[in-house]
Amino acid sequence: MKKIAAVESFFSPEHRVTLEKTAAECGFSVDYYPEGHLPADRAAEYEVIYGLCPPDELKAAANLKWFCCSFAGVDAYMNEDIYPSKDVMLSNSSGAYGITISEHILMVTLMMLRQMPKFEEIVRAREWEKGLSMRSICGSSITVLGTGDIGTNFARRAKALGAKVVRGVRRTKKAGDPAYDEMYTLEELDSILPETEILVMALPGTRDTAHILSRRRIGLLPQDAYVVNVGRGSAIDQEALVEALNEGRLAGAALDVCVPEPLPKEHPLWSAKNLLLTPHISGNMSLGITRDLDVALFCEDLRNYAAGRKLQRLVDRTLGY
Repeated sequence: MKKIAAVESFFSPEHRVTLEKTAAECGFSVDYYPEGHLPADRAAEYEVIYGLCPPDELKAAANLKWFCCSFAGVDAYMNEDIYPSKDVMLSNSSGAYGITISEHILMVTLMMLRQMPKFEEIVRAREWEKGLSMRSICGSSITVLGTGDIGTNFARRAKALGAKVVRGVRRTKKAGDPAYDEMYTLEELDSILPETEILVMALPGTRDTAHILSRRRIGLLPQDAYVVNVGRGSAIDQEALVEALNEGRLAGAALDVCVPEPLPKEHPLWSAKNLLLTPHISGNMSLGITRDLDVALFCEDLRNYAAGRKLQRLVDRTLGY
């Protein structure tokens, strides 16, 4: 029987039942490595690997045909040299993280709009000030840079909360989810930044997205705009962002990702004004529904793989997603 290596620690007994049932239906058995490492002396046994196997351990999997990363971001797995063959397919778990990360985006956006960091300072000082101005998602003009699962889940929630307009920005002009009022290409980004009150960035880490929010583009945003980034830290010119925040040329920013990670203690991001900083926790496996979806999506593609159909979450290594 063909074999799958499940290199992850989050699998519950219920997840294992689902994995093993689906695997058996597809002619596979499953071995688990909850410590997160694939033993070199057993790696060649596996045709399929699912999880977060360290990239340098994949080379030993001489018979590997498909690696499914349990995260949506696959930056560490793009180099073909880490695989035993250039024909190994790479897929991700895009679709599992839209709920948890969109809720994070909503949380930090509302915190900034409703002045929560300042109110926390007031309360910690045991004062009782009520006079801070607030804003709302309702009636706001929002631009979502990256219209995949995460960006679209947020767009739907923003529309439900009454956003005036939600613009999507993507690589191509093809139609997007009905949550988007307007759709633009990356080449058209400059034209809509001056009309953007909330810029949400949910981009993969590729050559095309590096510093896409450049110093020049930060200058195109209105002074009262907020920036939220849950994609990759490399998408923003961090030095320019810090300067804009400290000089009051932006209302605020919320970063769940940065460069480097972890952030050195002396880094200027720590002391930037009006910045909400979180240590890359918007996704991960913190929610049960994320873990359940992750397993369900792998099982769906395992059925596709066994039937000879194209994987639904196949990654194009030339594009990076």
